Amino acid sequence: MTQAIFSTVAVYFVVWWITLFAVLPFGHRTQAEDNEVVLGTVASAPTKFRGWRVVLMTTLVSAIIYGGWFILTDYFGFSFDALPQIVPRYGG
Repeated sequence: MTQAIFSTVAVYFVVWWITLFAVLPFGHRTQAEDNEVVLGTVASAPTKFRGWRVVLMTTLVSAIIYGGWFILTDYFGFSFDALPQIVPRYGG
């Protein structure tokens, strides 16, 4: 039971972390784009810090991805062992 919970949290954490880097650039406005470059910062720095929005969007998207993975593995029985049966092999 403990291993199943740990595995679930570990998989969700990996999905969340990968999703974070996919969601991060959406809606990003740089200081150069807004013509508000603050002295001592680079022009590519964000104009507004949107940390909570990024965390919320990452959590929402990763929950959808994880839910899809959970349904495919638990209810439909898909696994890495099933891939050779799904994907045909080419070659000799």
